[in-house]
Amino acid sequence: MSFLIAGALVFALAVWLGRRPMLARRSWRYLSAAAAIAAFAGAAFTGIRGAWAATIVLLVVGLWLAASVRRPAARARPPAQGPAQGMSLREARAILGVSEEADEAEIDAAYRRLMRRAHPDVGGTEGLAAQLNAARARLKRSA
Repeated sequence: MSFLIAGALVFALAVWLGRRPMLARRSWRYLSAAAAIAAFAGAAFTGIRGAWAATIVLLVVGLWLAASVRRPAARARPPAQGPAQGMSLREARAILGVSEEADEAEIDAAYRRLMRRAHPDVGGTEGLAAQLNAARARLKRSA
């Protein structure tokens, strides 16, 4: 019985620690339900034999697997308001580091200089790149 539990734990670690999901969500739910039933059957068997520690462990594992089957799918978040909608001219100038007298060429030069560092493909974040895009768009609208 301990080999069965150890094998199930190794399988669970391989599934959860992998970079890409090994099983689709729907097939994982079926497999999880089957494993929960097997854990409850194992708990009943070990309970009849008098191994209470193994029974408790199998009951907890079975309950956890049964709860994971019932877990609802993650709901999509409502789209967030874009950063450009609430950005003032002063904030946009501060983000790009340009003065009030900056013309379109200076705005573009500052944008390119900062985007070379902040682009997600070179280690930056999507949020920072979005702020730079929004700041440039806001300053170009007002120019």
